Amino acid sequence: MSPSHAELVDRNKTYTFASWTSQKAWNPISMVRAEGVYFWDADGKRYLDWSSQLVNVNIGHGNPHVIQAIQKQAESVCYAYPSIATEPRARLGQLLREITPHDLSKSFFTLGGADAIENAMKIARLYKGRQKIVTRYRSYHGATFGAMTAGGDPRRLANEPGVPWIVRVHGPYPYRSPIYRTGTQEEGDQIVVDLIEETVQFEGPENIAAILLEGYSGSSGIMQGGDVFWRGVERICETYDILLIVDEVMSGFGRTGEWFGINHYPFVKPDIMAMAKGLTSGYVPLGAVVVTGEIAGFFDDNVLWGGLTYGAHALACAAGVANIEVYRNEKLIENSREMGKTLRRGLMNLAEKHTSVGDVRGTGLHQVIELVKDRETRQPLSGWNKPASEPMRRVAASLREQGMSTFVNWDCVFCTPPLIVTQEQIDHGLDMLDHALAIADEYAKA
Repeated sequence: MSPSHAELVDRNKTYTFASWTSQKAWNPISMVRAEGVYFWDADGKRYLDWSSQLVNVNIGHGNPHVIQAIQKQAESVCYAYPSIATEPRARLGQLLREITPHDLSKSFFTLGGADAIENAMKIARLYKGRQKIVTRYRSYHGATFGAMTAGGDPRRLANEPGVPWIVRVHGPYPYRSPIYRTGTQEEGDQIVVDLIEETVQFEGPENIAAILLEGYSGSSGIMQGGDVFWRGVERICETYDILLIVDEVMSGFGRTGEWFGINHYPFVKPDIMAMAKGLTSGYVPLGAVVVTGEIAGFFDDNVLWGGLTYGAHALACAAGVANIEVYRNEKLIENSREMGKTLRRGLMNLAEKHTSVGDVRGTGLHQVIELVKDRETRQPLSGWNKPASEPMRRVAASLREQGMSTFVNWDCVFCTPPLIVTQEQIDHGLDMLDHALAIADEYAKA
């Protein structure tokens, strides 16, 4: 007899650790089956997967093409150590060369997003012969030691002092940053760029290997700059001979309605791109670092000091190949773009109805709503780096009770469903949000 939800949760809590929480506070949903945009707990309750788990199950659950590719690969070779050449590894590298922008052409395969970032920074420092990496506050790049230091997310504080060569700068946040208080987003973006350039000068451009930025902001709340910001960053990199590392771990593979978040700014030429999540949609763990031909050529004669036992895992690479085929054959990039418009209209309608909605941000199926107590003062319901407040806890509880699983972080509710989502499913999710936001409105100034 299969265990009940309560039994399954109890066994998980007894024998395993949960991440990012005290263990007594862990109150998980169980999962025994998943299909499309839904999954079911051990008692048979169905959940709408409104955040694609951790914004990674882009193609949805249970895609038969990917499952068959994994099964077929398992029948021949599950694992080959990282110095062995395999067909799925070669094919995935070839496909990534086809879909990544500009001169990105050669891939180094990792276990996931965090070690993709670790290796991206390592490659930049080896190639440039410089130590420092510039990153932004209000960013997230992973939870391994170097990646956690690189992030501006408050979770990095538990890791401090971390690695010594990270330099942080302020980034775009038009809704809250005082930089934007008296002007347009374009004017604020330019000030941000000017401050970044000043920091580069203070730190010494000759000491800086790379600037590391998310192609489209993610975990911190989808706080994105526009053309002015990205043109400025590109100019700084060119002026001071600094590499640009673009983190596409969350925003890649159709999430924003383009193959990669940085594709919204076609004039930007990344030197290094890190990716994971939608690369395999979580079916098998995999990450990748893709570099330009010039950087790749440097390592023809210089050692690439990196690698782990499960790098370029054959099963994972096969899953990656099949995922890209699904994106193309099922037109999921296009669906993300179109359903993103539907989602945005619905979220804006909710913003008109609910006084607790302060801001709606994002593009494609990569959107977030930020909740406030007062729209005029923008006083948050919880606040950055604060424990979840009573209203945010009640909002999260309401969504869960209604059968929605989503990522709720500080004052933000993420709206990032799988790229296969339909209008009917989006409407269902919006209805649940409508009900939960009525609770938030109890705490908001009318």
